[in-house]
Amino acid sequence: MYTLEIIPGLYQITVRYTNMFLITERSLTLIDAGFRGSMPYVFETIHKLGREPAEIGLVILTHNHLDHTGGLDELRTLASPRVAAHRADVHIPEDTIPYPGGNYIGKLLKTPVFSRLRRHLVLDGDSIDIKLEGGETFDILGGLQIVPVPGHTPGSISLYFPVHKILVVGDALAKRRNVVFMPRKTVSTDLKEAANSLRKIAGMEVKILLFGHGRPITVDPQGSLKRLAEKLGVVQKE
Repeated sequence: MYTLEIIPGLYQITVRYTNMFLITERSLTLIDAGFRGSMPYVFETIHKLGREPAEIGLVILTHNHLDHTGGLDELRTLASPRVAAHRADVHIPEDTIPYPGGNYIGKLLKTPVFSRLRRHLVLDGDSIDIKLEGGETFDILGGLQIVPVPGHTPGSISLYFPVHKILVVGDALAKRRNVVFMPRKTVSTDLKEAANSLRKIAGMEVKILLFGHGRPITVDPQGSLKRLAEKLGVVQKE
């Protein structure tokens, strides 16, 4: 586990190579909840900052995968936050889930033998208090905009803080060293749609790029986005 202060009031907490982001204002906001077992590390960070876990008033999920939602049950033992996620990731038929091969796996999870596994893989709509459509704004860290970026999952979102030019992409994009890549096909539902999402965010003004996995990019992140978009042909080279 390690913690990075991105800017005053915004911290990246990394557990098992999965990132969560804590925003410390009058109320605390958590972006993503990590794997099951992650919350003790989040609570430790909160205590070191002189705050209490019960102050978490909002959790925003970038997408409905177990490495980003698994800690919610643990969090709810000490806090009662409202939880926000995109509608497309939680209002899904019982015979599918937002993973590759989701239709096949979803049907399998309906069988008595495997039915209990479903709740460990995905959250259902009853677990979500705020069903996002995209385009919503929150009065957090000078302003927070919800940007739909489907592809990794149908309801993947990025979070943009225009005052600070910070973009949290979740798993809509990946990185190795300081190079940005598309999400892996093996863990994404629609790479064509993911490329269309890249077109949307490649034109945004970004000074700090934060990921669901790995450290931030702070040196020319906007250039990194544009180079990937040009390589894939979703924007024209200048």
